Amino acid sequence: MVPVNVSTPASTRTLTCRAVLFDMDGTLVDSTAVVEQVWGEFAARYGLDLEEILRTSHGVQAGDTVRRFAPPRSDVRALTAELGAMERVRTAGIVPLPGAARLLETLPADAVALVTSADRILADIRMGAAGLAMPATVVTAELVTRGKPDPEGYLKAAAGLGVDPADAVVFEDAPAGIAAGVAAGIRTVAVGPNTGPLPAGVLHIPDYSAVDAQADKDDEGRTVISFRL
Repeated sequence: MVPVNVSTPASTRTLTCRAVLFDMDGTLVDSTAVVEQVWGEFAARYGLDLEEILRTSHGVQAGDTVRRFAPPRSDVRALTAELGAMERVRTAGIVPLPGAARLLETLPADAVALVTSADRILADIRMGAAGLAMPATVVTAELVTRGKPDPEGYLKAAAGLGVDPADAVVFEDAPAGIAAGVAAGIRTVAVGPNTGPLPAGVLHIPDYSAVDAQADKDDEGRTVISFRL
């Protein structure tokens, strides 16, 4: 396991790893306006509590949220597909988080993965709308059998990059995703204002404005990434 050094103030914290795994919505891409609009229409249709839906849906696969809140005997698959179609045509207001583009450009392509609860089509649309390059390694909703907070997606991404989970770092913004990273045994950094209470050992940053990264090779030719948070 590559080492971690945590000290105060926050600007002096450092992490060293061999791979970086990013969530998408709320972590690299700010899609809040679209998400709230779509779920708002869903809530209005069925007389549901939008605030409760938004509180629990962030970072979770849409189908899991529909299954939880839709009226009894609803066609969960059809409703999920309908919501997905709505999300795919709404890109107004989607922007990258501050510093996200610069950070992605700094990192070696073969050491980065995206792990998102969105499907591949929506992931491509939102990353494109935010002007962010899609990593070569991507784990989307259709590639896992269990969505976040289950660690399957992050474990699959680490395996795809050929690294031990202990040698990776996860960046996440939602409680479900943070729980998934921690459950995978991956050091996790929480991003933004919607993380909820943080588990022990999870660092927090508001965005990537003050984050610096440097990639080098060790004596065995393997990638080593040093983050300054």
